[in-house]
Parts: sequence; C-alpha cells; structure tokens
Amino acid sequence: MGKIAVLDDNMVNMIAAGEVIERPASVVKELLENSIDAGAQRIAIEVEDGGRRLIRIIDDGGGMDADDLALAFEPHATSKLRRMDDLSGIRTMGFRGEALASIGSVAKVTVTSRTPDAIGAHRIEIDCGQRSEIVPCSGDVGTTIEVRNLFYKLPPRRKFLRTANTEMGHITEHFTRIALAQEALDLTLTHNDRQVHRLLGGQGVRERINVLFGAAVAEDLLETSRQERGMRLRTLLGRPTGARSSGKYQYVFLNRRFIRDRFILHAVKEAYRGLMEPNKFPVVFVFIEMPSEDFDVNVHPTKVEVRFDNPNLVYSEVLAVLRDKLLGTNLDVGFSATPPEVFVPSEHFADVKTGDRQHRIERAMEDFFKTAQPAAPQRSFNFHGGHSAKRPLSPPHTAFGQTQPPSDMDTDNLSDKAAWNPKTYLQVDNSYLVVPGEDGFVVIDQHALHERILYEQMCVRLRDGRLPSQRLLMPHTFEATAVQIEALEKQRALVEKIGIEIEPFGPNTLAVQAFPQMLERAEPTAFVIDLLDKLAEDDGHSSEERLLHEILDMAACKAAIKAGQALSDAEIAHLLDSKDVVQRSSRCPHGRPTTLVFSRKELEKQFKRTGF
Repeated sequence: MGKIAVLDDNMVNMIAAGEVIERPASVVKELLENSIDAGAQRIAIEVEDGGRRLIRIIDDGGGMDADDLALAFEPHATSKLRRMDDLSGIRTMGFRGEALASIGSVAKVTVTSRTPDAIGAHRIEIDCGQRSEIVPCSGDVGTTIEVRNLFYKLPPRRKFLRTANTEMGHITEHFTRIALAQEALDLTLTHNDRQVHRLLGGQGVRERINVLFGAAVAEDLLETSRQERGMRLRTLLGRPTGARSSGKYQYVFLNRRFIRDRFILHAVKEAYRGLMEPNKFPVVFVFIEMPSEDFDVNVHPTKVEVRFDNPNLVYSEVLAVLRDKLLGTNLDVGFSATPPEVFVPSEHFADVKTGDRQHRIERAMEDFFKTAQPAAPQRSFNFHGGHSAKRPLSPPHTAFGQTQPPSDMDTDNLSDKAAWNPKTYLQVDNSYLVVPGEDGFVVIDQHALHERILYEQMCVRLRDGRLPSQRLLMPHTFEATAVQIEALEKQRALVEKIGIEIEPFGPNTLAVQAFPQMLERAEPTAFVIDLLDKLAEDDGHSSEERLLHEILDMAACKAAIKAGQALSDAEIAHLLDSKDVVQRSSRCPHGRPTTLVFSRKELEKQFKRTGF
C-alpha cells in the first residue's frame, strides 16, 4: 500500500485554521471583515471569557439566503472573487474563502442570517466540521454568528491560549484597527456583559482616537494631508514629547485595511530622526489611499502584509508629508509639574537627577525675581534687562567675556531685525537661559540648543559639498589600531566630506592635517579617535546617509558650548537669535528638548493663584 494519502476536507480545514485562526482575536478579525464586506452599518461584538467561551458578531449587512449559507463553510468558498483578473484589483476586506471553513473546523458555530427581501431567516450549526441541516427561523436582516468553545477538541491548541484579560487585549486591538479604518461604522464591543467601547457611526478619526486611546493622545496630534502621484495621504502624528517605548501606537492603513510595512515604518522613524531619542517610537496614524492595482494584498493569510509595486514612492511620500509637518510646527515643550517620559538628563548631567535640575531652575528663578525691584500690582509679567530704561536688573549669574559672536555661529541667515537686538535673559548655573515668552517665560538648555544650531548649519553646508576646513599649524598625531586604520580606508571619502584630512605618520600612527572650522571647540585628536571607533563599529551596516547624520550628531555634541560654560552677552544674544532661524530648534539632534515653556496659566496653577 502506498504511503501518500489525500487528507479529508475537515483535516485540511483544521490545518488551514492553524494559519488563519491563531487565537480568539483572529476569529473576531475575520468575522468583522466579513460583516464589512456584507455592507453592514452597525456591528456588535459580544465576548465572554476573552473569547474562549463565546464570540458573537451581530451585523445588519446583506445577509445570506439558504443556498449561500450551505456553501459559506466550504473550503475556499467566497462571494468576492469570480475570475483570475479579480486578484489584481481586490477591494474587499476578505477574499480567500478560508475564514468560515477554518473557524467551523475548530469550534461550535451557529449562523443565523436573513436577506433584506426575505420574510424570515435561516440557521445552520457546525460542530468542528460536523454540519446540521439548514432550517428556517426568525431573525433580523443581517447575520449573527456565534462561535463557542474555541479549540475545545484541540487541547494542545487551547492550552496555549492566555488569560481572559490577555486574549481580550488582542480582541480590543483588532477592534481598534477596524474602528480607525472604518469611520462610518457604528461599533459596540462588550466583554462579559460589560460595554468596553461604543463608537457611533460618522465619528471623526480624532474623536475615535479620543475614545480608544484617551484625550491626552488625541489632543496632542498634529494633522496633515497630501495628494500626489496617485496617492492620497492623511496623517495624524504625535509630538516628539509623546513618543513611547514601543511601536504599539503606530497605525498604518491602506485603503481602509490595517497593514504592517517596514518601508512605511522606516519612513516614520526617519521623519522623526533628530526630534526624539533613538530608542523611542512616535505616536502616528497614517491613512493611505491608492489604486488597488498598485499593490498586492495576497501575500499572507492574515492579509496584514502587502507588496507595493513602487515601495520607494510610498516611502518618499510618507516621509515627505510627516517631515514637512514636523518642520513647520513649533515643538517647544510646555512645562509640566510632572515631567513627561522624554525628559531625561543629558549625558553631560549623568550624575544629576532630573528633579535636581528642576530644583536648580526653580531656585535660580527665586533669585531672579528677588533681584528685581517691586512693581505695581498687575496680572502681567515684567522682565527687565540691562538695556531697559526702567529698573535695570543685574542677574546673579550674568557672565561677561567675549564681546563678539563666536565664529561657529553663522550670521548669514539672521535678519537685520532679529540679529543682535538687546535681549532680556538670565543664565542659570552657566547652563540654562531664562528668557521672556509671549505668555510667561522659557528655559533653554544652552548646550542642547547650540547642538541643534551646529547640526543644521553643517547639514546646510554639506548640501553644497563638503564642510569647510582649515589646515592645522601642527599635525595632531596619535597611535591607531589596525581596525581604526581599516575603517579609515573604507570611509575616507566620508571623512574628507566632513572636512577632516588624515594621513599616515609612521607605523601605526596617523596625523590629523586639517579639521572643520565649525568644530573649533572640539579637540581634533579626541574627536577623530571617537570618529574612527564609530566607523569601525558600524562596519558598513548603515547607509552612507544615515552614517553621515550620526557623525554630524556626534560632531555637534562635541563642538557645542557645554553645560557649566559661562557665556558673554554677545554669545547669549546670538544663540537666542539663531534659535529663531534654524529648523527643529525645539530638539537637539539626539531628540532631547532644548526649550521648556512656562505658561502664565501653569505658573498661576503652581502658585495657587487660580481664580484671583
């Protein structure tokens, strides 16, 4: 007797269920998509015990008659495809014809359905592949599907299910994806007879985000859209301060279908580069509309992955719409009594706790206000600088020294009106600058701001070629390892592009002959050693563009004025003027905030003046 046998249909369905039906949430996803394809406007999802005991989906869609109900649970039976050409232009949520057959092979399923023109409904029951006769019954227009005791005849599969709360979390996630993509749907989610979410049809995306994620997330989102080259993009993106420690809050939808695409997620990460810490993930909702012929959803059984005909176009368009919005938005951070997660001490304050830094600012502000002479009672804030004609103020931490602007602060892009006007400011601990704002005052981290200014200036110069450099009077020599020398030879063009010239100077010795003018505050030898170590560590894993920007990050940090460094009036004035003309000045290149905004409202709240 031969070894090869044809599997029976039920066994085929059970194997297919292993691909399609992983857990109760998979059932909810497939049945919700079927309801949407049936034209439902209202869908109710009722769940018990995290979906292990019961999943009930009630919709008001087109329903099925007796003939369709008899075929619905056959393998690869579908109403959404008729011929081969249909695969190249799929516009429905489901199309493979696997879901109902797979679900019916691993659970007890009851389906009651009625079409709009029928006087009654019909019902079928299936118990792990064993079907009953179709019988007439009473029922509303639409379809009700009950799935009970999932995997009850498959103990190895059932034991891998998690707690009810965990499984319900996965169900809620699929509900969220459908709710965000289908704004017109009226949706209700219930667990153990307790309503979890109620979403009315016609709610906007921001309203739904408010319900699903909370007001803090919804109110923080920036909204923008673009239509170009056959694509329509709409995005709601969170400010960098709201970045999370995982990518859980990143949602991408293609033609109202939730997808995961590495090109798009990389574009999101690249758009935020330099605006937040590298290990953070921004909150973002991306909605893409494009012709169905331009992508293939028939890649994976769960239909979460797609294949684009032109992934580079999608990448560039997503990157452009996000970056344009971020660059055109003031991202200065408002002060909060409870600092957001993103506020972490920089490496220059590794030994100082965040609370200590805040205490220093508050203590300095007390000194600042004590120094000023009493003013007549009023609701506005008065700041007086050394150039004011009224009550001049001598800040306790004012520094004097260099009277000309530092050479690494480019004045070419400063307007005549902005540059060098007298500014009122206070330097705190030779690290922070306190200046008046439109509604209160702002505190600036001088090192972080100068980092951003240098970084943006270097990016501008590199667009025109290489960074300008100057020959050193005496070569700076140092011993190099074989790994460092090899890294230099591999990336010599990149090193010279940033204005550094390095030549051999004997056995295992290199000499720095030229160094960028914009990095005059950095010590050449130490910087080059760190640079070669970075190049060796990367070893070609990053693209040239990404590696270049990482080097610029390091360069800006090394060359920027440091925390604890006293600045002259001219340096401070120029630093503040430069803030107004460089891009992304609210964040240093590593993503930390450069500015905290203390509003009048927050001040009155902290000083218990509300209501006066």
